Amino acid sequence: MNRTPLFAQHQQRGARFVDFGGWEMPVQYSGIIAEHTAVRTAAGLFDVSHMGEIELRGPGALAAAQELTANDVGRLADGQAQYSLLLLPSGGIVDDIMVYRLSAERLLLCVNAGNAEKDLAWIRDHAGTAEVVDRSAETALLALQGPRATAILARLAAADVASLARFACAEVEVAGKPVLAARTGYTGEDGWELYAGNADAAPLWDALLDAGAGDGLAPVGLGARDTLRLEAALPLYGNDLDETTTPLEARLGWVVRLDKPSFIGRAALLAQRAAGVTRKLCGFALDERGIARHDHAIVHDGSEVGRVTSGSQSPTLGKAIGLGYVPPHCADVGTELEIDIRGRRVRATVTPLPFYRRIQAGGS
Repeated sequence: MNRTPLFAQHQQRGARFVDFGGWEMPVQYSGIIAEHTAVRTAAGLFDVSHMGEIELRGPGALAAAQELTANDVGRLADGQAQYSLLLLPSGGIVDDIMVYRLSAERLLLCVNAGNAEKDLAWIRDHAGTAEVVDRSAETALLALQGPRATAILARLAAADVASLARFACAEVEVAGKPVLAARTGYTGEDGWELYAGNADAAPLWDALLDAGAGDGLAPVGLGARDTLRLEAALPLYGNDLDETTTPLEARLGWVVRLDKPSFIGRAALLAQRAAGVTRKLCGFALDERGIARHDHAIVHDGSEVGRVTSGSQSPTLGKAIGLGYVPPHCADVGTELEIDIRGRRVRATVTPLPFYRRIQAGGS
């Protein structure tokens, strides 16, 4: 299996490892609930160096990104980021990605680890005159997330990172190492994703944990990463999204800019919007004991209407929650469902999304 530059650091802290798409990744250290709680109440540090990083460069970079992605890259200024999608002509989702505009002729796309090779080939096939540079093998990625994340990072950063807005990014030094620091994340909390060279990953990891020791900063594995993102209703590619799902079905219409004159998948999405979707991703909470898991049947009025795409016990909410695709009339908040858990039907209710929303300064 592949290993990230931080494998030795994980071993030293007693991590348990799992095979995640061909990568030997830490699933937990002290325990999933403790790590989840640390991110919600203080801060957590994740190794997500298995993710893929692809740059578009040159005079054709912006035009290529506009055609390749569903969101409007033209709205980005230098030093801004956006969540976006790579789509098939059918409207199916090739991947969900982050786009960072570093300059008019340099854009960084962060793609899911399991899709990195597929995405690279897709981007190269549709990049026009832009130069496509795969930086995945040379790039490490650390995610520092939680209400204390910015204060911890500020102690080590050579620039005023606290003044950066959400979805902003800047090339700065952190603990003396060059880093692209982006105020983005996958937990539902405020926080940062830090792109660095492989050789700098271990010193950064150690420096961050030392700087945050008094704040309750904890190393966090993939187990808590999954429960955190589910509470925030952030989709997981391969579970909630794939090439057979469209953004309009997946509640990601806000990412799609159909007023752009052209992008791959636009015609199919315009047709689907006109016809109406036949299924929608909904969130539900179980009303009885049990945990909904991926591929459990969703039942309404005695008939199967869909399948669970993601499900888990929510440490923050103290109840089981999940996501799944159902017909639109079953997706309304308050609709009563049942989840078939190994032959036992457990009552559930469609709930508003996200399940969890952080309290921000000055409001919620």
